Amino acid sequence: MTDPALDIRDLTIALPAGADRDNAVADITFSVATGEILCVVGESGSGKSMTANALMGLLPPGVGVRSGQAMFGGRDILALPEAEKQKMRGESIAMIFQEPMTALNPLMRIGEQITEVFAAHDLLNPAERRARALELVREVGLPDPDKIIRAYPFQLSGGQRQRAMIAMALALEPKLLIADEPTTALDVTTQAQILKLILDLRAKHGMAVMFITHDFGVVAEIADQVIVMREGQIVERGAAARVLGAPEHPYTRRLLDAIPTGRLPEARTLAEVPALEIKDLRKVYRTGGGLFRPVREVRAVDDVSLTVARGEVLGLVGESGSGKSTLGRAAVRLITPDAGQVLVGGTDIAALSEDELRKERHKVQMVFQDPYASLNPRQRIMGAITDGPIARGIPRARAEAKARELLEIVGLGADAATRYPHEFSGGQRQRIGIARALAMEPELIVADEAVSALDVSIQAQVLDLLRDLRSRLDLSILFITHDLRVAAQLCDRIAVMQKGKLVEIGTVHQIFRSPQQAYTRQLLAAVPGAEWNRDGAVTA
Repeated sequence: MTDPALDIRDLTIALPAGADRDNAVADITFSVATGEILCVVGESGSGKSMTANALMGLLPPGVGVRSGQAMFGGRDILALPEAEKQKMRGESIAMIFQEPMTALNPLMRIGEQITEVFAAHDLLNPAERRARALELVREVGLPDPDKIIRAYPFQLSGGQRQRAMIAMALALEPKLLIADEPTTALDVTTQAQILKLILDLRAKHGMAVMFITHDFGVVAEIADQVIVMREGQIVERGAAARVLGAPEHPYTRRLLDAIPTGRLPEARTLAEVPALEIKDLRKVYRTGGGLFRPVREVRAVDDVSLTVARGEVLGLVGESGSGKSTLGRAAVRLITPDAGQVLVGGTDIAALSEDELRKERHKVQMVFQDPYASLNPRQRIMGAITDGPIARGIPRARAEAKARELLEIVGLGADAATRYPHEFSGGQRQRIGIARALAMEPELIVADEAVSALDVSIQAQVLDLLRDLRSRLDLSILFITHDLRVAAQLCDRIAVMQKGKLVEIGTVHQIFRSPQQAYTRQLLAAVPGAEWNRDGAVTA
């Protein structure tokens, strides 16, 4: 790992006028050696994705390279004409994006999208392209390759779509693979599979890999070298073991301190009064059917019973497709279960008519994974928080006073009420989502992957806020997550779901120290960096 596959020298990328700073990245220099995995770590806005997009010639309008070089194969790829950049993309340098559903064409079958790579470079005949596509699908570990290449992206799971993206990226055997947060939105077991796949492909093909992430657990799993970026600057670089074990820059230490650790909080005494009781809940989704076609049934929630005590945070953990989000939506009555009861404050909201539900809906509120998608971009924050209470009959003046108070409680300040959602960061928007939920004075909050898309430092701040609210307001929370590390920091108990069934439930200490089910042990083992502790040592 000595010859540089990519050598970036004094790169500066200018932002448009009016941005929060002049440059996305300023005068950065680093290299990626042949066969090496370099992890680029930093929070949102650090410039890591802008650097990757500049290398691929994919910078957005108004953003451009001001100075510097990126030497690859003896050429400065930043200075290449567009026709040469198009030839380089896929053939020499390939990229995997964070969200494969936005990078894949929803109207094209997976096989067609892989063979399109060969067609774009005028390589192979149609039969050879299809044979190579099948070979790539097998190489990235997708099941039933003959069926997969005929499937559309929406018919695949998140992990399968990411594998399809990797197959496309590998089609022309590039010398450099750029992976931009490719595992951030995936559950831990799928994430572990993708990381292992990238390690295997690096070993097989000898590729250099530039892996962008904000998760030091991922760094511990796969990195050879690390650079840490902050506001467009490289603040630390070095071998992964050194950066993880003995970070030198305060910013690196702050990022490491924000990582959820294996340290478990002290157990609390819980109230006996239930805020939520779910009894024998069932929800089945049916698709297909028709002439000569059977109906396909998916038991999303299959006879699940659990309780959340007043003032308790219950973590609901499982892989994608385990049924945890369906159960959470049933608790809020965003979906109507097929059978069972959902008792909130003693009222079965699953059995209420629409008119009755309007009167009771304030009792349980939801905080969504993507706060920007759940906020009206054309409505000021004051309106977003007060619409619900005013609809309940609360006088406007009182609702607005309460909104300002809640904005202070969640750490934004009352002045935030006059601004629009786009003026806030992701973590700040999540705080607005929490304030909006609290404005309805609920007995229970359902938080559905509320921190999974946030940087680790912002994630830590939101978890601290939820802990504070739990103590201050005696708040009950059903906390849905795929990350057991996060659940351990906030939750009193953890319920584990698999394929619609509740397979295990217990205190945080019971689940982490003596899990009873093999599936729970599998989830714990799949956490990125599970063998790495905060002292930089590796546990047996």
